Amino acid sequence: MPAWFDDVRKLGAGLKRLFSAQLRLILAELGLARSGITLMLFMGLAAIVFAVALGFTLLALAGWGLAQWFGSWAWALAALAGLQLILLVLAILVFRRAMHWLTLPASRAELATLAREAAKQGKAEGELKVEG
Repeated sequence: MPAWFDDVRKLGAGLKRLFSAQLRLILAELGLARSGITLMLFMGLAAIVFAVALGFTLLALAGWGLAQWFGSWAWALAALAGLQLILLVLAILVFRRAMHWLTLPASRAELATLAREAAKQGKAEGELKVEG
């Protein structure tokens, strides 16, 4: 056999080892990414739980502070309820505004204008054909 044939065979074997190593690396990284996604979901859930717990703790501290200031737990709880009601209404209004943005109002208006113009143009062209 010619010498170049042996070189081509060695090149093929080297490429096979290279792509085999690359494939093992990709498979290992995909496994790591799969584990990472699971870990991210659990840590996101943990962050939500801890954030809610922190919110409750801060709310309790605010209630205690208001109770000290007003001298009455009833007034402190009423003030907290009023503040939470205001924040709830504000959150609902902002949510509704964001929902309106999701309807793409400017795009819908532009498409309606284009449709009206196309209808006008089609009607004018149709009248010209009838006259001509």
